[in-house]
Amino acid sequence: MTDLSVTSEFFIYVLDLFGTMAFAVTGAFKAIEKKFDIVGILLLATITGVAGGTIRDVVMGKFPNSITDPTYVVITVISGITIFFLYSHLKKHWNLFLKFDAIGLGVFAIIGATFAFNLFGLNFLAILLAGMLTAVGGGILRDIFVNQVPIVFVKEFYASASFIGIITFYLILHFGGEIYFATIIGIVITTLLRLIAMKYNWNLPKTKNNFD
Repeated sequence: MTDLSVTSEFFIYVLDLFGTMAFAVTGAFKAIEKKFDIVGILLLATITGVAGGTIRDVVMGKFPNSITDPTYVVITVISGITIFFLYSHLKKHWNLFLKFDAIGLGVFAIIGATFAFNLFGLNFLAILLAGMLTAVGGGILRDIFVNQVPIVFVKEFYASASFIGIITFYLILHFGGEIYFATIIGIVITTLLRLIAMKYNWNLPKTKNNFD
């Protein structure tokens, strides 16, 4: 294995851990809002942090990193404990939850796409599937566990932001761009689209319900 390959793998690994932390924070926030005890908070933080990547690995035929590498669970537990003790200072800043969710979405969408690229090369469907599964899997389970409609189904530019970021990642690689550049640009675009959508309340078209 070349030094460049090792550096690339470490870069992706660090980003994956960062995304895990960001999503774990959102899980802890939701659990505290729903008055979970400390065990419930840590469980939801862990589920939110690792579920997307675990689902992706299983679908792609790989044993989940979250099981083979305890660092992932350690990070989710630390994140949950930290939010548990700091929540009284953070509860007035609900936007913090949304920002972490946006960051986690951006990182996980592109990390999933990178995972598929390393396995299958420029296979668009594999890249899109892995990216979307990683991006939304943890958030869907988080919201289901707190008895809410998953944010991905009702919020403006959530899955759509992931989709656009993954397309950007693919096109950069398709036209000969470097993996580092494609990864950073994909993450930035996904995260910014989500944050801008929240700020300006962008919404996708919805069917009007005449029976209400």
